[in-house]
Amino acid sequence: MKRLLVLSAVAAAFGVAPAPAMATDECNGLQQCVPVHGPWVVVPTGNSIPRPRVEYQVSCPRGYVAGGLDAELSERAIDVGFLGRVGAPVNPGISTGRAVVFYASYVGATARAPSFRPHVGCMPASGGGRLPTARKAFKPGQPAIRRVGQVRVRPGSRVVAKSCLARETLVGASHAFGFFMRTPPDASLVASVSGRQRVSSRRVAVAVDADAEVAAVRAVVQVHAVCAR
Repeated sequence: MKRLLVLSAVAAAFGVAPAPAMATDECNGLQQCVPVHGPWVVVPTGNSIPRPRVEYQVSCPRGYVAGGLDAELSERAIDVGFLGRVGAPVNPGISTGRAVVFYASYVGATARAPSFRPHVGCMPASGGGRLPTARKAFKPGQPAIRRVGQVRVRPGSRVVAKSCLARETLVGASHAFGFFMRTPPDASLVASVSGRQRVSSRRVAVAVDADAEVAAVRAVVQVHAVCAR
């Protein structure tokens, strides 16, 4: 019972939102688990090949690693996955760490405002596999690090930026809009926010514009800078 109370306190301290509208399975099979979910993340639409995709990071509390994953979809035609590490065996603490980057693409043809909500089941780091350690030459490692910034979106215009460190090289960039709601955002709300991404040197900057409609909800923009070390 004491262990369950500690896990509940961690969940509350980390700002875990109320339970989702549908049952999710991110904690299935985990004896100790803190469920964490992100907002409804807007998925871009388009007919290009490959289809446009969005990336969004969800983090566990300190001292925890991702042990289970799930997602809610506003449309069945959303293809969702996550970026995992190379290692053996495939296991929490080896394939996953504290933070998980989800990615999603819309592969249908009719949705106006598709979105998904990522879920992570977080387990104590000591309860999973060994944490990744540095390896010598020719073994897959982590030559790039993802630096992520997230801010609240409010009506008006602003620039949100994230940069690599002085000795790092920018090799990838993306941004995503999310809405913390019990149900998926409608097309009008999705259209109320927009962003124009620019890359220069080691910096990713997104010029965000938001209408008055966004004031009634908790909306966020997340900016990713993928940096080679």
